[in-house]
Amino acid sequence: GLVAGGRGAVTVEEVTFRPAEGLIARRIAEEGTSDDDNINNDDNNNNNNNNDKDNSNINAPRRSALDLYDSSGRLEPGDSHRYLFSVKAHSAAASLRGIAYGDELGQAVITYRKAMGESGTLYSSTVVCPPTSFRPIEGSTAADTTTTTTTSDVPTSTSTTIATPSKFVTHKSGLSVDVAAASAQRSSLPANPTAPRSLDELLPITIEPIDPPATLLLSHPRKLTVLIVNHSDRAMNLQLQMRLSHMTGVVVCGSSFLTLGEVPPRGGSCAVEVRLVALVAGLFEVKGFYVVDLTTGMEVGMPSLFEVFVELPEEMG
Repeated sequence: GLVAGGRGAVTVEEVTFRPAEGLIARRIAEEGTSDDDNINNDDNNNNNNNNDKDNSNINAPRRSALDLYDSSGRLEPGDSHRYLFSVKAHSAAASLRGIAYGDELGQAVITYRKAMGESGTLYSSTVVCPPTSFRPIEGSTAADTTTTTTTSDVPTSTSTTIATPSKFVTHKSGLSVDVAAASAQRSSLPANPTAPRSLDELLPITIEPIDPPATLLLSHPRKLTVLIVNHSDRAMNLQLQMRLSHMTGVVVCGSSFLTLGEVPPRGGSCAVEVRLVALVAGLFEVKGFYVVDLTTGMEVGMPSLFEVFVELPEEMG
């Protein structure tokens, strides 16, 4: 969050996020603004068309004086304001690789003006993709995750990484990229038997949703394609299982397991299609996915794949 210091008020003129090469940043717009006006990428970080913004506001609905003041960017000493950005892969190379733990995401830039007209610019430190961390699922031995969130709301002098106890949710996930990066890092370090298990040891197999939906309609089945990746050093005879006991709100529709056959080691993968159906309206995690090695009996429980908002169909609304 941006915090005003000093003895006088300041007015924030512009807040942008300059993404790293290959990435694109989108400001999560407040009410009355357009997301399209808040897109930055590595090719045109500083290109702004103020005339288009002015024209887009001609037909905007009238706003109260309080709303206008809140959106003006004026900060009295001690006031704070939070700005949120979504950062994702933009170039072909970045989209193919994904975003992994330790990758530089970019830097926030804040332009402000003081009461007498003096202007200034603040730069955050480089925002880095945080790691994925895990905790046991209650009542089982499988691995689950906790949230580690990088704030894109930008402090005056530094960006902040905050770890919270809530569950980590992957949406258009880079989980397999994180696992591959952890494996490469572990192989480059001397063996340490006392070190905690790395991510690739916790998840020798990963499941990722491919273009997961943001919303589902209640009682309307929806197809979902998932990618299963074998990160281990040996081929595995795998079966995908979707366990109803670990699903809430959104459950599997049809068969609860799929036999995948042998998946090659060191990044071997296969994509399969499953069907989901929403039973209750609201916001839910899509979870309960397990992969079992039929040869050894080893099973790996996945983190929640993504969050989805279940809406009522129009005839029910």
